[in-house]
Amino acid sequence: MISGFFVFFLIYSSLVGVGALSFQNIIFEFAENDAWISVLLMGVSLHVIIWMIFKMLGNPAKDVIDLHRILLGKYVGNAVSLLMVAYYFIMALALFRSYIEIIQVWMFPTLQTWILSFLLISIIFYIVSGGFRVLVGYCFFGVILSTLLPLFMYFNFKYGHLDNLMPIFNHSLSDFLSSFRYAGIMFMGFDTLLIYFPFIKSPEKNRKWAQLGLFVTTCKYTILSIVTIMYYSQGLLKHTYWPTLVMIKVIEFSLIARVEFIFVSVWLLIIIPTLCLSIWSCTRIMKRVTHLKPTYSLLLILIVLFIASLLFNDRVKINWLGMHVAEICFYFIYAYIPLLFILYLFRHKTVHN
Repeated sequence: MISGFFVFFLIYSSLVGVGALSFQNIIFEFAENDAWISVLLMGVSLHVIIWMIFKMLGNPAKDVIDLHRILLGKYVGNAVSLLMVAYYFIMALALFRSYIEIIQVWMFPTLQTWILSFLLISIIFYIVSGGFRVLVGYCFFGVILSTLLPLFMYFNFKYGHLDNLMPIFNHSLSDFLSSFRYAGIMFMGFDTLLIYFPFIKSPEKNRKWAQLGLFVTTCKYTILSIVTIMYYSQGLLKHTYWPTLVMIKVIEFSLIARVEFIFVSVWLLIIIPTLCLSIWSCTRIMKRVTHLKPTYSLLLILIVLFIASLLFNDRVKINWLGMHVAEICFYFIYAYIPLLFILYLFRHKTVHN
């Protein structure tokens, strides 16, 4: 069990991934200078989703596996829970392969994918095998390191142009919806709350920490979106794959000329908790449903992750994976979780009557 205070770090760290380095290019394609509004709306709407999760899984505390069994029956519920293993796995795969691509493009162009995959998988195995409390500790340090990003944005804000944000609300509703849908690429991961919920002490009293973690992340992504739009021209941003990293390149110190090298290296410590939460969720579901020991399921999942990462061997395939995972996450969050909530309310009302 963990104190409710640590839910802030779990939510915050699960929302900080590779998407923070590249999401601006995706959402700008649809809403252009109004893309920051989509980010803000996405963050606000997720507060409702978190409220739904706490409402469904509280009193008494349970995870989504128990909820599936209550609402759908034991066998159907277990089958649906196993499908969630695939969901968390592809989410981890997209983040895992995207970060490897960044290392290869920005730091070591000639380094083989399998070497980086093996090194990252070794780190993931070490952390996840240590247990949930060890994972929470890494989330804490990941949050501390990620606070450096807004400080770096000061340099880009100085060279930005407020005119790039104008005029506001000059796009159609369909443009906002398309941008809103793909804005989920940087918010995916918080739904691991569905799995680790029973580990939270007095969850009904600590809901505020989850909401606060989401609020801080939303503010950070909204500010990052505004600074990016101010800094780039519209034509340049559409053709920049990693806008955040390119902005970091303008920063130079007397002893450090390539700050982005340090930034990419430190970012590993930030995304590792996100990766580990997804992998841990897979092992947790398999333990609850199949009674397979976590060590064996962890090894199996990491072997599959290693093989799958080698199949996505170029930019087109990696981009295809990221876009489709973003869509899957969007429908999971805004369709599946509300559906579970409606079923929960219906059953609760029926039992009460």
